[in-house]
Amino acid sequence: MTGVSRTVVPLDAIDHSILLLLAEDGRMSNVELARRVGLTPPPCLRRVRRLERAGIIAGYTATVDWAAAGRGFEVMVAVDIGMNDRATMEDFERSVVEMDEVIEMRRMFGRPDYYIRVAVADGEAYDRFLTDRLSRLSAITRIDSHLTMNALKQNGLRPAGVESRPAGDG
Repeated sequence: MTGVSRTVVPLDAIDHSILLLLAEDGRMSNVELARRVGLTPPPCLRRVRRLERAGIIAGYTATVDWAAAGRGFEVMVAVDIGMNDRATMEDFERSVVEMDEVIEMRRMFGRPDYYIRVAVADGEAYDRFLTDRLSRLSAITRIDSHLTMNALKQNGLRPAGVESRPAGDG
């Protein structure tokens, strides 16, 4: 949540298809995108520009394969801090966001106060990060580490090779 109120832009099935395809491959050409959603390039580009102007497409980024970058040991860290006043939260957030090992940080409603996603080389590197960096922040009262076994869905997409099943199939 960004705290900014926006008007909801109605999306049809083609808009949803455009969003999913661009989330999967932000470098897809407009010609290919148009072909895949069943439009000619000019109306497809108009739709993309409308989605950009509305802030629905907030930008284009590279999806990093952290394992290929030598940081395949991912940990989801649940953190509680002792004081929830603005100054404490801002200082804590600023400190954590600056840590290179941190690839995602979220302030939560309820407990824990924060979820922090960390990517490092291995368990030893995580131990150093936890001991030498994160746990030294005085605001922290509790840290719980959860190791990622397998990322089944991230960035709104399933990884290649993970098939979707109808709801209710077990």
